Amino acid sequence: MWLFFASLTAFFEACKDATGKQSLKTLDEYSVLFSFMAVGVVLMLPILGFSGGIPELRPNFWWALLIGGSLNILAFTLYVRAIKIADLSLTVPLVTLTPLFLLVTSPLIVNEQPTFADAIGVILLVVGSYVLNIVSPKGLSERESSGVKVRQSLWTPLLSMARNPGSRLMLTVAFIWSITSNFDKIGVLNSSPLFWAMSLFTVIAGGMVPFVFWRKSGAGLKPLLLQWRLLGVTGGFNAIAITCQMLALTMAPVAQVIAVKRTSALISVLFGHFCFGEKGLRARLLGAGIMVSGVVIMSLK
Repeated sequence: MWLFFASLTAFFEACKDATGKQSLKTLDEYSVLFSFMAVGVVLMLPILGFSGGIPELRPNFWWALLIGGSLNILAFTLYVRAIKIADLSLTVPLVTLTPLFLLVTSPLIVNEQPTFADAIGVILLVVGSYVLNIVSPKGLSERESSGVKVRQSLWTPLLSMARNPGSRLMLTVAFIWSITSNFDKIGVLNSSPLFWAMSLFTVIAGGMVPFVFWRKSGAGLKPLLLQWRLLGVTGGFNAIAITCQMLALTMAPVAQVIAVKRTSALISVLFGHFCFGEKGLRARLLGAGIMVSGVVIMSLK
């Protein structure tokens, strides 16, 4: 069952990214983040009522929410910013590197030890991220390739990743989420999957309030209301994804759940190409595919 819920998380996570990127064409990252988090809270409220209401909150819940919520405000802001300024098919797969960092953070925070399968998976994740950033003239747009001679070398993909601001932001997100994923597990075990997700959404939405309502333009909610349908769909996808993730975390180790969740990268590459016309499908699909094979190995141990 945990694999089923984690797979649903991956699918709806990719749908959330695609609809969110569409919203970012006219809105800033703070407005989009506030919207789909707030919508998620509203959508999950009636479900919480039918499922028994507020659960017993154990002491560890509050410090997990404080630390996890604060870090997630930063992580989600950087995440939305990354998919706004760079290709969906290039940035989203980099989040699959979260399991790499989890091999360090999970033993320290929740005492979950890595296995030999984890080591193999990590190697594939690193190789996949390398392939993902291979630069070739065929993968560049006309504007990018015009008058530019691309010189391939062993270090070209790594330099490409380092120089791309969207990639740098997403690598930071992957590291932060390797920490917050462990606090997600603590929060779920000290409350309930649904209540923890709602609490986390509330904290993140609250963190965006100053940026949305007190920005220089003074536009407030007006730009958001103009796109309420698309933002509502994004919020719905996010609510489903996070609920499935929290359910999976109660059934399996953090590293396995997050590994399967990151297979959303493969779907995002396809969305990026077919929905947004992003170039370099072959290299990015191959790179994402290698990374997905890594997370599959980690999840099947």
